[in-house]
Amino acid sequence: MSFAEEFELLLRACYPLIYLPTFEEERAESAIAQCAKRVGNRNVYIWDFVEGYQDNPNNAGTAQRNPLQALEYVEKLSTSNGSVVILRDFHRFLEDISVARKLRNLSRKLKSLPINIVLISPEMSIPSDLTEVLTVVEFPLPDSQEIKSEVEQLISGIPQTLPEKQIDAFVRSARGLSLERIRRVLTRAIADHGALQPEDVELVLAEKRQSIRQTQILDFYPATEEISDIGGLDNLKDWLLRRGGSFSDRARTYGLPHPRGLLLVGIQGTGKSLTAKAIAHHWHLPLLRLDVGRLFGGLVGESESRTRQMITLAEALSPCILWIDEIDKAFSGLTGQGDSGTSSRVFGTFITWLAEKTSPVFVVATANNVRSLPPEMLRKGRFDEIFFVDLPTGSERQEIFSVHLSHLRPHNIKDYDLERLAYETPDFSGAEIEQTIIEAMHIGFSENRDFTSDDILQAASQIVPLARTAQEEIQFLKQWVSAGRARKASRDQAITF
Repeated sequence: MSFAEEFELLLRACYPLIYLPTFEEERAESAIAQCAKRVGNRNVYIWDFVEGYQDNPNNAGTAQRNPLQALEYVEKLSTSNGSVVILRDFHRFLEDISVARKLRNLSRKLKSLPINIVLISPEMSIPSDLTEVLTVVEFPLPDSQEIKSEVEQLISGIPQTLPEKQIDAFVRSARGLSLERIRRVLTRAIADHGALQPEDVELVLAEKRQSIRQTQILDFYPATEEISDIGGLDNLKDWLLRRGGSFSDRARTYGLPHPRGLLLVGIQGTGKSLTAKAIAHHWHLPLLRLDVGRLFGGLVGESESRTRQMITLAEALSPCILWIDEIDKAFSGLTGQGDSGTSSRVFGTFITWLAEKTSPVFVVATANNVRSLPPEMLRKGRFDEIFFVDLPTGSERQEIFSVHLSHLRPHNIKDYDLERLAYETPDFSGAEIEQTIIEAMHIGFSENRDFTSDDILQAASQIVPLARTAQEEIQFLKQWVSAGRARKASRDQAITF
């Protein structure tokens, strides 16, 4: 159900108090006015703390700097045509006992009248005593059609005709931004050189990165790694390569659903995070990194609001990759104790979205400790597949050494004994192999020469791999996988205990 359909239904059903959390005040008010017009041509009144009511000259300034008087004004409105009263930034006054009590009284008086109060706020902040009387409605970011209309309106004022393909490029790059931000960045580009140029898409992407950073929930992560940068993990790479075109229109015509995502479980340093970056680069999709810890806020309802904001933003930016690193740490030990059940509610919202989402958001979650994951996370339907990323085999270690050394010393990689290096580093993870090479470079650099295979082996002898210090956890993981709960990411890799 679209916002307009849901909002008009609430107006017709006489929902007295509606809460609209959004930064797009101007766009929201315009959408509300259109809905009010379609539902009995209702009058629209707007109040804010500084200007008071601004609907017409006869009562301009009424209830200025007085939120309680603003609510009392609602009782004087005629019920003949019906009215929608918009209160800007009203969340700041909800803790006032007189304002809260007046809202609760109005909710009883208006539930049979064609008068609706809409609270527009840039953030979700609802006191517990008002949760039962306020109905929250999500106001989504502009869709592709709205963005296209905005772009076409902007270029209509300049002597320029953009081809349809270029307009579509601007629309795709602007998804996930508010109309105000889109208008601002495109107007700046036009002011700079008198027209929109193909390279201005990069300006829009820069604005998007800034917007995402400001949410303090998601990070727009640059993805430069390629599938070829992953040493080993052939089963996982084959699975990803087969789904490379799954976000295309051709796949929809074929009848394929959008891929949902995958969960990568395994030992630290085995390439799980690298895989997430490589997927985004190979599929040419934006990579969003979610720090689940940022979802949790101190105010009542703030955590749930941030979770909904994260979902809304990810879906607005789709198709995209949503990377959730170390998800086991975020949702470990869910008991609902100590935080009034906030963690459980956030997890419930998130897990329900995972199961029911239809938007092309491909979720890549990584976990080191599978015992910390709630059972609901591992149930079929949350992810397309669960892969176990084990320590690399001898041939995979040789491939990992080759990948790193080909980047660092592409001109003389033949001088390194890759087979010997792989043989002498049993139980080393990919991250530990990378660290031995870095340490070997320090050895060579300090002696004013290039580093050698012997330097790498000397560095390796000084490292105690995680496989030896976390044997119990690794053994549990392997037993868990051998029970058929996950697929092996590496081809023909025997799981030994």
